[in-house]
Amino acid sequence: MRLPCKTPLKRESNPLINYTEGQRLVDMAYENGVNYFDTAYMYHAGKSEKFIGTALKKYPRESYFLADKLPIWMCPKKGDMLRIFNKQLERTVHSYFDFYLLHSLNKENFDKCEKFGAYDFLVKKGKRVKLKISGFPFTVQLMI
Repeated sequence: MRLPCKTPLKRESNPLINYTEGQRLVDMAYENGVNYFDTAYMYHAGKSEKFIGTALKKYPRESYFLADKLPIWMCPKKGDMLRIFNKQLERTVHSYFDFYLLHSLNKENFDKCEKFGAYDFLVKKGKRVKLKISGFPFTVQLMI
């Protein structure tokens, strides 16, 4: 998610999200049928989750899907997965995620997921209705 900022995002380590313009974009998207909203722990220096949670609060919770991601590389120890997950719920001011993904799974991060039991962590969260669907995102790059 790239949000409008009051400061240059690429040059600023502490970007200020333009809430007025961002809300306008979310409203336009929602009113035109977009129902999947994606954020992540580190997007916009950690401010994206709070923004999207606030922007979506005006809409019925069952009318959209909220996705967030676990940055496993930011977890020095296993218990950090729960700490980050709870912080994400707090930031978004939501009680659950519809989609919760393991973020940026290169070999090192995948190995860490296995070591910390990240998949089992997601399954347990899903059983407690804190998230509905878990998995991992990936992109395919075609070389022509």
